[in-house]
Amino acid sequence: MPPAVTTQITQHTLWQALIGDLPPLALAPNLIQRATLDSRTVEAGDLFIALPGQTTDGNLFVAQAFASGAQAVLCEARGRAQAAEAGAVILECAAASDTAARWRDAPANALTGKPLAYIVEDATLAMQKVGGFQRVHRSHPDLKVIGITGSVGKTSTKELTAAVVSRRYLTLHNIGNLNSEQGLPLTLMELGPAYERAVLEMAMYDIGEIATLCRLARPQIGVITNVGVSHLSRLGAIERIAQAKAELVRALPSAGDGGIAILNWDDDHVRAMAKLTNAKIFKYGLTPQADLWADDIHGEGMNGIRFRFHYRTPGQEEAETLYVRVPLLGRHSVHTALRAAAVGLADGLSWEEIIAGMQSIPGQLRLVVVSGINHSTVIDDTYNASPDSMIAALNLLHDLDPENNGRRVAVLGDMLELGDYTSEGHKMVGRRAADVADLLVTVGELGHAIGEEAQDAGFSTDSLYMMDDAAQTVRLLSEILAPGDLVLVKGSRAVGMDSIVAAIAQDNPARRFTQSQASEG
Repeated sequence: MPPAVTTQITQHTLWQALIGDLPPLALAPNLIQRATLDSRTVEAGDLFIALPGQTTDGNLFVAQAFASGAQAVLCEARGRAQAAEAGAVILECAAASDTAARWRDAPANALTGKPLAYIVEDATLAMQKVGGFQRVHRSHPDLKVIGITGSVGKTSTKELTAAVVSRRYLTLHNIGNLNSEQGLPLTLMELGPAYERAVLEMAMYDIGEIATLCRLARPQIGVITNVGVSHLSRLGAIERIAQAKAELVRALPSAGDGGIAILNWDDDHVRAMAKLTNAKIFKYGLTPQADLWADDIHGEGMNGIRFRFHYRTPGQEEAETLYVRVPLLGRHSVHTALRAAAVGLADGLSWEEIIAGMQSIPGQLRLVVVSGINHSTVIDDTYNASPDSMIAALNLLHDLDPENNGRRVAVLGDMLELGDYTSEGHKMVGRRAADVADLLVTVGELGHAIGEEAQDAGFSTDSLYMMDDAAQTVRLLSEILAPGDLVLVKGSRAVGMDSIVAAIAQDNPARRFTQSQASEG
């Protein structure tokens, strides 16, 4: 469930977005300080948005939200009875003209201070209206939105890009998983006139969803990280995944109107998107064919990576060269740095600002390295898993040197939603694991395919353990881990990979290092 967010919306925002008329004098423009989708987190003065979910329905908790002090609730017809019993003023949005007429001539402040229930036909669409209204009507007139999507690396790119852009501009970016059709509108409710930039990660599950997010957020700069096999079970073919991701570049303004598409020139599917937009194309990658490229890449373990940037400005034959060192783990993180730098350059920032931003990345990010049992070190990369992100994580394990002659231990679990690519995806990971790991532990039914492929690739059976579940894996690791071992834990949370980390980590704050990973699925 997304967290509660601090908003800049007011009661007038809700009225205008949902009723579609001027707010009546009966309603004061009181600020709604927070919005939440979870009735258990409601505090006095909040907006509660009652959404139907997979396991429960927020419309069943309208009374609880009002009892906790919500000043407004956005709910569907199923929540009307509870709202009425709680003493809320019922505002029928489906009959907006009648609702507006009813309150148009009401005494000043007649609604002020009263709990309000906005009854809508579809709560998700209604919250999108509110977020979109805030973006269009109540944000900075020169707000520039940077949209980011792709199969792998969205979150790390968002975090690093926000760190760069914020060196010059007051910048908003979505937190946690507020990147979907339900989460992004909550982020947009945080916008206010003071924000000059917004860096927004955009996730998708099907065709058309990124287009919806773009209609709400209206990005002027779009960044595509890559196209991989995540969500293949839903979309059926990698070409359809590319089609879904390309909705971002299609939504950008033309080059003449300031639109810029920042494209990964190392990815064939992303490169093809250059033909789908009228925006200016900014190419990045590891090839001199790009506008911004990197080479001479060196991993320095826990100390980060160093490399050379090359940037060829339009109209110049000679490229500018800059040596860079940033606190990102793994060589694959160079693409993350390229994307953040590309946004900075496209937005007119200086190299000094860009490098300072990349060297000040915040700490509340995904990858965690922490002390483990038996004096081992645990790399927790369990947020999600796809073949591309698994390979990136294994490459990171390869780049890092265990302490005191320890071993590289890969604990790898099932990868889900791969559709027809399920077998080949797990085999690909198994082949790379055979090259990297000293010990390989697989978890789950699909994880067995990783182990079997590693064995077929020549990995020693004496160093291979194929476990059925997380509990069995924890018991094994408690027995076999030794001082100095470097333990990568990666796989779907559906098989309990996060619970494995919780069981084997000895969380010493002095050893904790957190970083946004480019290897999320």
